[in-house]
Amino acid sequence: MKKLVLFSCFLFAMQSMQAQKTITISKNVLKDKIKGGWAGQTIGVTFGGPYEFRFQGTFIGDYQPLVWNDSLVKHNMIDNAGLYDDLYMDLTFVDVFEKYGLNAPVDSFANAFANAGYMLWHANQAGRYNILNGIKAPQSGAWQNNPHADCIDYQIESDFAGLMSPAMPNAASAISDKIGHIMNYGDGWYGGIYVGAMYALAFTSSDINYVVNNALEAVPKQSEFYQCIHDVIEWHKKYPTDWKQTWLGVQQKWANDIGCPDGVFAPFNIDAKVNAAYVTMGLLYGGGDFTKSMEIATRCGQDADCNPSTVGGILGAVLGYDKIPAYWKKSLAQAEDIDFKYTTMSLNDVYEIGYKHALQNIERNGGKVNADNVVIKVQQPVAVKFEKSFNGQYPVAMAPVKWNTAKDELSFDFDGIGFVIKGDASQWDSKSTYVFDTELYLDGKLIETPKLPVSFTTRRYDLAWKYQLPKGKHSVRMKILNPSMDNSVRAFEAIIYSDKPVDGIQANMNAAKQ
Repeated sequence: MKKLVLFSCFLFAMQSMQAQKTITISKNVLKDKIKGGWAGQTIGVTFGGPYEFRFQGTFIGDYQPLVWNDSLVKHNMIDNAGLYDDLYMDLTFVDVFEKYGLNAPVDSFANAFANAGYMLWHANQAGRYNILNGIKAPQSGAWQNNPHADCIDYQIESDFAGLMSPAMPNAASAISDKIGHIMNYGDGWYGGIYVGAMYALAFTSSDINYVVNNALEAVPKQSEFYQCIHDVIEWHKKYPTDWKQTWLGVQQKWANDIGCPDGVFAPFNIDAKVNAAYVTMGLLYGGGDFTKSMEIATRCGQDADCNPSTVGGILGAVLGYDKIPAYWKKSLAQAEDIDFKYTTMSLNDVYEIGYKHALQNIERNGGKVNADNVVIKVQQPVAVKFEKSFNGQYPVAMAPVKWNTAKDELSFDFDGIGFVIKGDASQWDSKSTYVFDTELYLDGKLIETPKLPVSFTTRRYDLAWKYQLPKGKHSVRMKILNPSMDNSVRAFEAIIYSDKPVDGIQANMNAAKQ
C-alpha cells in the first residue's frame, strides 16, 4: 500500500512538473518567427497561385517548371489581389482581436466576416449566408446547414490562431473552436486545429517530424482527418524518398468526397483532409527545406496555392523571417508596405500586430513578458472534441433538374435519405440587389422558404438541401414566388444520398431511374 501511495505521489509530481514546464524565448526570436509565419504564407500562396485547381486528380509533372520572379508578389498584390483571400480572411479575425481584445465574442468575428466586401466560396460563403440569414455560429458551420462543412476554408485561415499561440497548441485550438465553427465542422474544422497546432509547435522545435506528429495529437483519433494524416506519416516512413507513392495512397484511399457538392462525382477536391495531406507531404518530404517543401505541396495539385501557403507559413515560423532564403524575400520586400485588399493592413503592419497579440495571449495563458524575453507555459496538444460531418450520408446518384419556366418551379423525385440541389441566382459581375423569394416543399409539405440573392457576395451557394430523411421515396418541389425579367435562377442537378454506398454501376442505374 505504501509503495502504491509513493508511486501515485510520483505520478502527481511528474504531471505537475509537466504542467508547469516553461520555455524562455527572446522577444527578437519570437518576433522573427511570427514575421516568418506571415511572410511564408504570402510567398507560398503567390508561388502556387498559377496552379490553383488546374490539376485535379493528378499531380504536376516534374517536367513542368514552376515560375517565380522578383516582382511576382507586388504584381499580384496590385493586379490580382483576390489571390490573397486566405490572407485577408486571416486579417479579418486579426482585426477583430485588435479592436475588441482577446475576449471578443464569436458574433464579432462572424459579423465582420459575413459583412466584409470580399467574395467567398464553399464553406465560407455558406457560412456567410447563414450568418446573414439568422443562423448563428456554431450552427452556421454545421453540416446540416452547410453542405461545405468539410471543405478547406478554415484550414487556410487558421494560421493566425497558431501564430498568436507560440508553444500553446491548446490555446490555438480554443481560438479555433470559436472562429472555425463559423464556417466549418468535423474534418473541415480539424484542418484548422491541425494547422494551428503545427504553427504553435513551430516555435519550440525545428524538427519537422516532431511538429507534424505532435500537432496531430490535437485531432481526435477516431476522425477521418486524423486517419488520413496518420496514413501520410506512415507512408512517408515506407517511401521516404518518393512523395508520389504517398500521393497515390491518398488518392486511392481518401480522395472520394461525399460532402462538397462540387466535389461529389468529380475530380475536384477541396476537402480539408486531402489538402492537409498535401501540406503534410510537403513538410515531411521537404525535410525543412523551404523551397523543396513548397514545391512538393504545389505539385500535389488541387488547392495548389493554399497548400504551399500553409507549408510556407509553418516553415517560416520554424526558420524565422531572417532565415527564409533571400531568393524568396526579394519579391516579398517590394510588397510589404502594400495593404492587402479589403483591409487597412500591410505585411509590415501584420508583423507588429501579430507580435502584439502573441504577447497578450502568452500572458493570458499564464506566461510572462519581460524586458527582453518571454516565458511561455508550454502546452502538450490535447485532442479536441469529436465531430463527424455527413454521418451515414452517402452520395449514390446525380439527378438532372431544370426549371419549368411556365410555373417558375422545379421538381424531382428520388429514393434515398437526402439531396442537394446545385445552382444559384448569382452573377459574378452583377450589381443588382434583387433577392428571389422561394418555397421548398418535401413530400408536399413546405419545409423552408430560401432567399436567393443575385449578389455574388451574399449568394446562397447551393439552392437547397436536406439530409437525414427517412429512407424511401421522396418528392421535392421548389417554387419562385417573385420571378424577375432581369434576373434568373440556375439549377444544374441534384445529388442524391442514401444510407449506404453503392458501386459505380449501381449508381448509374439509380440515376437512370430518376
